[in-house]
Amino acid sequence: MSPRTRGLGARHDERRREIADAVLAIVADQGLAAVSLTATAARAGVSPGGVQHYFPAKHDLIDAAFDRGNALSSERIRARAGEDLAAAEPRTVLTAVLTELIPYDAATTAHLRVRQSFNALALADAAVAERLRELYAGLHGDLAAALRRDRDAGRVRPGLDPDREAVALTATTEGLAYYVLIGAYDAGRARDLVLTAVDGVYC
Repeated sequence: MSPRTRGLGARHDERRREIADAVLAIVADQGLAAVSLTATAARAGVSPGGVQHYFPAKHDLIDAAFDRGNALSSERIRARAGEDLAAAEPRTVLTAVLTELIPYDAATTAHLRVRQSFNALALADAAVAERLRELYAGLHGDLAAALRRDRDAGRVRPGLDPDREAVALTATTEGLAYYVLIGAYDAGRARDLVLTAVDGVYC
């Protein structure tokens, strides 16, 4: 592959990220319903045709924003817990991952709005449901691995099942996140409940 081809590929990826970031910004300011090819083009500073070149339909924009939001979320988690999560303190990893699922600023609110929209789509779209099952399996596996390390070190409740606890903690946190997103519960109080749930796992 020539340097020119690699440069074009890098620019292509950069443009896709810029457009996905524009979608997240729209969601943060106006909600998911405000996302359109035209609105995204204006926010990204490109033509509507330019957006459509990369993302032909609105669902493609939402899909890209979902991926971009997950990538940015992973960066924030690693900034708090360490680049190598497998080597980080397990409780720090648990806390960082779970509290990242509670909206606490515009960026996380936008990400979690998009994430919740995917959860809703999965009820009627088998392909989306399959994708989410794979993502949840990975998330549950990572949390269970952290819990297993602390179980083996004698830091968690005797008899704790890491796989079961990982699912319970995730479900509790995402349920609270939904409450926060619709204004049914305060974000700070939701975070406190998540931290209390993590505390309850440990001796």
